[in-house]
Amino acid sequence: MAFMSHREIKLLATELYTHSITGLQWIGSDAWITDHSLTDSEGHKILVGSLGFTSPKAKISGLEEYLKQLYPSQFPDSQFVREFWEEVFNCSLNRTVNTQKQPCSGHESLQNIESQFTDVSELRFTDNVYKSVYAVAHALDMLIRCDNDQLSFSNESCIDPKHIKPWQVLQYLNTVNFTTKKGERVYFNKNGDTPARYELVNLQFTIRGTMEGRTIGIFDASLPERNQFVMNNIPVVWGNGLTEEVPVSVCSEMCLPGTHKVLQKGKPVCCYDCIPCPEGEISNVTSIHCAKCPPEYWSNKQRDACIPKEVEFLAYDEILGLVLVLFSLLGVFLTMVTTLVFYCHRETPVVRANNSELSFLLLFSLTLCFLCSLTFIGRPTKLSCMLRHTAFGITFVLCISCVLGKTIVVLMAFRATLPGTNVMKWFGPLQQRLTVLVFTFIQVLICILWLTINPPFPFRNLLLYKDRIILECDTGTAVGFCAVLGYIGFLAISCFAIAFLARKLPDNFNEAKFITFSMLIFCAVWITFIPAYISSPGKFIVAVEIFAILASSFGLLFCIFIPKCYIILFRPEQNTKKHIMG
Repeated sequence: MAFMSHREIKLLATELYTHSITGLQWIGSDAWITDHSLTDSEGHKILVGSLGFTSPKAKISGLEEYLKQLYPSQFPDSQFVREFWEEVFNCSLNRTVNTQKQPCSGHESLQNIESQFTDVSELRFTDNVYKSVYAVAHALDMLIRCDNDQLSFSNESCIDPKHIKPWQVLQYLNTVNFTTKKGERVYFNKNGDTPARYELVNLQFTIRGTMEGRTIGIFDASLPERNQFVMNNIPVVWGNGLTEEVPVSVCSEMCLPGTHKVLQKGKPVCCYDCIPCPEGEISNVTSIHCAKCPPEYWSNKQRDACIPKEVEFLAYDEILGLVLVLFSLLGVFLTMVTTLVFYCHRETPVVRANNSELSFLLLFSLTLCFLCSLTFIGRPTKLSCMLRHTAFGITFVLCISCVLGKTIVVLMAFRATLPGTNVMKWFGPLQQRLTVLVFTFIQVLICILWLTINPPFPFRNLLLYKDRIILECDTGTAVGFCAVLGYIGFLAISCFAIAFLARKLPDNFNEAKFITFSMLIFCAVWITFIPAYISSPGKFIVAVEIFAILASSFGLLFCIFIPKCYIILFRPEQNTKKHIMG
């Protein structure tokens, strides 16, 4: 870009030509882009293809005729007219000053003379002077005619033409609005500016071998925005005429959406690398920085748009969820089969040996334990979050209470066989039912308090993963969740301790041994559950919790009921009171 006068650009073009520097695309200022004298410079070819905005070319009617009818006698005191006349006609208007030239008559004619003074083919800035003079004339006309429809000056009704002040003219000048003979409207905006009008000029060679500026486009700010800049159907010459490709003003290609600019060290600001936006950020326009997506959105693969994050939870239609459902239903099926076997053989010694009523209640609670695991699968809602934890806590306490009741029965039954003891009357069927009811009611009370004070609720976890949202159930308060698990753990440990004490009782079929082993499995599962629950990410927390429920339920079912079913179905000879009593 050359912002300089026509004299300076001539010197620059000559130096560039001397050093054979070609192929540059020049942007010129209006001071030289339309100057005809550029053709006279030695390296003017360097400037072919230059572009620049300049004032529009205008034709002032009557100006050429007026200039060619001028004579020195009309401007006797003008030094410019006298020197111009003597130079054009090579004569002297004053003999005493220059005796070597023939005298001028002062009546020579400019009609057939070609000079810059009479050349009106490139009237650009002259037209601005022409419109300025007319604008002042219109302002003075309104001021003298006392056109005060919109203006007033103190208490004066009109202005004295002999005492006009500049500020008065200025106020009328702001309201000027007229159209020139060529149809151009002249007015001023609120800032005192006229609408910008420019021509886009391209320096090209003519057929005569000279260089001239050709108008290839027009800009007019007074027109509607979409029509302000219009290109003419004239081919554009680029870069000294050595290329037909449109040059670019940067040394790097424009960055595509999804990338951002990284400036190259030690190079101009137009030199940069296009680097893809990081994950979670986008750019849909050419910019230096990428914009971060909102918290619940993530960038697409192209990094040019933010899309909603995928919401993840343990669903029924995925493989992990389907496997857990199948195991849960398998547990329900095996429990129902066991219940059917016990019901069909309810009068046999094996079934009646240790309170068949508690056995059926235990099987019922195990069925509920298997089914409650299904509430952990699927999209978490406010209802499902409250149901899954309370159902799990209550059904497991019911199950452990039944096991604890059976364990106490075994221990009391042995004590009752000792001479002088009658403890069974203190722990008969009624007391066993009350034990199960009281233990379960305590857990129900804990769950009611939990749901009343701060219940579980669905929670959108945005922190665990950057690209997706984990939809999970927040426990609401850790105290409530820990109280439910702690109460289950307390009953399980108590049951394990009592069963451990009764494991060496002398019966051939001592159920305490199987209860001990089942409680050992139960405690082991839930002890390992705690670190696995804390360290598991996302939906796998739910899977770990379901696995712990299923594993402990299967442990109770297999350890307590499978040995009895084996005797009932495959060893009927051992299903006698004599064999059981040893």
